[in-house]
Amino acid sequence: MSQRHQFEPLNPKSDSSARPFVLVNMAMSADGKIATANRTSGTFGSVRDHEHLYELRATADAVMSGARTVDLHDYTLGPGAECFRQLRRRRGLADCHLRIVVTGSGSLNPQAACFRERCSPIIVLASERAPAAALKKLNAVADAVKVAGADGVDFAVALRWLWAEWQVRRLLCEGGGELNDALFRAGLVDELHLTICPRIIGGRAAPTIADGVGFPGLSDAFQMRLTSTKRVGDELFCVFRRANQRAAARSR
Repeated sequence: MSQRHQFEPLNPKSDSSARPFVLVNMAMSADGKIATANRTSGTFGSVRDHEHLYELRATADAVMSGARTVDLHDYTLGPGAECFRQLRRRRGLADCHLRIVVTGSGSLNPQAACFRERCSPIIVLASERAPAAALKKLNAVADAVKVAGADGVDFAVALRWLWAEWQVRRLLCEGGGELNDALFRAGLVDELHLTICPRIIGGRAAPTIADGVGFPGLSDAFQMRLTSTKRVGDELFCVFRRANQRAAARSR
């Protein structure tokens, strides 16, 4: 089967507003935490939740994560076992998706595990806040570094660039909370996959699925609708779609 995505940069599309369909996938405790307060906890979901992560990666043209998540947990953001690569091939996708790491400040470690695993190109999204010296180091290990935004990454610009230059049509974001928050506030999340796990972590400093600035009031909050739920053991797998999906489609 021919592979649709070979990661060759393309000429910009005539529709300059087009962007990828964005999914966010997260697992959280029953009290809404994604890690302990000291952020040293690893994955706490079940084997089924871990499989679900790779199943979603197998549908995506690119997988995106924040620099802190990549640095703390040695994530390679790879496609997983051969069975998941086969899923990609059946969909006409390359064996491995693009990998995207977000570092507004340029603090991403150039020795991170993802740079040592060369299964596919790695794109770094940064902002003008990142020092030139840090960007130079990242340019040396990444396949592309895109600077978009002044104080933080301008995701509207970055996603349009990913669509036009790298043919990213379906983008999976795996956190952490500050990255998710920025996407929600920018109105760029189309679908949320949320696994609720039977644990209580506690702690006011423990991160949630959407940390960062947040919305100033309930009337400003990002509205979603529940489209499906499935219980597997003691975990609940939920899928939400943005409430104004039609308006989002028109904006793309």
